[in-house]
Amino acid sequence: MGVLDGKVAIVTGGGRGIGARYCRGLAAEGARVMVADINEAGARQVAADVGGASTRVDVADEHSVQAMVSTTQSSLGRIDILINNAAMFTEVLQPRKPFDEIPVDEWDRVMAVNVRGTWLCARAVAPVFREQRSGVIINISSGTIFSGTEGFAHYVTSKAAVWGLARVLARELGPYGVRVNAITPGLTSSEMVQEVYPAEALTARAEARVFRREQLPEDLVGTVVFLCSDASAFITGQTLNVDGGAHFH
Repeated sequence: MGVLDGKVAIVTGGGRGIGARYCRGLAAEGARVMVADINEAGARQVAADVGGASTRVDVADEHSVQAMVSTTQSSLGRIDILINNAAMFTEVLQPRKPFDEIPVDEWDRVMAVNVRGTWLCARAVAPVFREQRSGVIINISSGTIFSGTEGFAHYVTSKAAVWGLARVLARELGPYGVRVNAITPGLTSSEMVQEVYPAEALTARAEARVFRREQLPEDLVGTVVFLCSDASAFITGQTLNVDGGAHFH
């Protein structure tokens, strides 16, 4: 038996990269997973791999998010877990720009997906969680909020926002038995990161950690499973930093 037997999880951005690893990790512990992604083909493939379901979602669009929640309820019967993973990251790294050279439309796109999307998804599952008086929300933030990484101020700002939102949600949903926490991953060698970052940059990041190796997507899965499980039943409003000791938080 897995620690998440009987649970249903939505993973946004689950059709590729780190999100797909979350889907596999949750499914391995017994959860039924709704793989939600703007990339329908990727979501379908991951869902097939984990024996779950898939749906297309644009997390920046209110109606699309509500449809995701309705589809999950109708196809999987309930919702217990929301992993707010969908985000723009590598899309805004090329080239890096000083904060005052970021085009307004680019800033707005990042905020729409990373911040509004996280808020919309939490807002859409909240009535379900309130009614059943239980639920788990995990916001995927970033270790860049501790370092103030130069060159993509919009991304760093958006990840600080979802970190703060997790704290507010923990306060407002806590009376209903809902746990809300955040994770701050370090730079993780997903397929997209490997395409954007040169090998020497990843090596330099590895050397700056206590554990001197590249961070892999699989390094994050255990923390997500823990926060979704009853082992963390008395933990809410917290931030777990998972970066091999690059930052102490």
